[in-house]
Amino acid sequence: MDKFKDIRAYRVGWLLTICDFLFAFPALWLLSKRTTKGIRLDYLGDRKQIEKDIKKGAFFLTNHRDIVLDAAWLSMLLRCKYFIRPFIGIGNNLFAYKWIEWFVRFNRCFVVKRGAGAHAQLANAKQLSAYIKHLREQGKSIWLAQREGRAKDSNDTTQAAVLHMLTIDFEEQNRPVEEFFDYVKELNICPVSITYEYDPCDYLKAKEMQLKRDNPRWRKRPKDDVESMRTGIEGEKGRVVYRLTPSINHDIDKMLEKHPDYKGLPIKDQIDHLCFIIDQHIFLGYEIYARGTEFEEYLSSRLEKIELPEKDEAFLSARLHEMYKNPEINYNKANKYYEKSNIPGLV
Repeated sequence: MDKFKDIRAYRVGWLLTICDFLFAFPALWLLSKRTTKGIRLDYLGDRKQIEKDIKKGAFFLTNHRDIVLDAAWLSMLLRCKYFIRPFIGIGNNLFAYKWIEWFVRFNRCFVVKRGAGAHAQLANAKQLSAYIKHLREQGKSIWLAQREGRAKDSNDTTQAAVLHMLTIDFEEQNRPVEEFFDYVKELNICPVSITYEYDPCDYLKAKEMQLKRDNPRWRKRPKDDVESMRTGIEGEKGRVVYRLTPSINHDIDKMLEKHPDYKGLPIKDQIDHLCFIIDQHIFLGYEIYARGTEFEEYLSSRLEKIELPEKDEAFLSARLHEMYKNPEINYNKANKYYEKSNIPGLV
């Protein structure tokens, strides 16, 4: 019996490789020509070390800018540069139509089940964690976003729940907490920072923030996710940068050299330290774009696109400015941390 049947990516082997280069990647490349001013694969830190880290199979954990293209373009870049095709985790909340699930699972995507009761959520987390562990034991690379859903204000922080899910097997086995960091290192987490010069969904995110403010019980409908997918794919993005960073294993080792007592901390506290490390990698990996008066004109044009019966322009404008400013704020904070820290990271 296949215990991963309802979530695993479908097996297509050599057929997937042929489809990648004949159909999928040419389509993605043409899309990049039409909707961006160029996509660049870049590196933060020692490029040779990064390449060593990813060539043995990596867990790519990224910030989340676009529902579809974050993973698709990274997969294209990695396949063309290193012949790496990561398995991709995608939430079942995006399966507004059955054909979407069928299509993505044939394209090396596995299902992340969401929206269930507490008991079902725990069972789903265990199944997903076991499947990811199964893939990593085979040396397969994996892509997953650092949080459930996109950070609408672009304050990209790693959700502790993601790491709890990835390590649920460790906690279930009641193993000594001193072994937890070693268990995490087996995943070989390599954060990737994604930066869009312009977010095509910025006005939709701002609209959702006002709807949520005005009605805390407001929830997105399936058709809202479909609209976000369409807008994210078709919209103008400007310059796009995917910046690979080294495995966090190096930071873990350096942290433990400085603070060996961290090994004895409760798992919750150890996960908090890991989230912090991942966040610093992503923050330092941002591409910071110069913003002038033309950018203010751009934001005004995005504000005009928002249609609401009780449109709060001051609130919406503040949210639009915030989502472009937060990456720069976090980038500067991360730089200050590494300048002052006695635990230099990013090899």
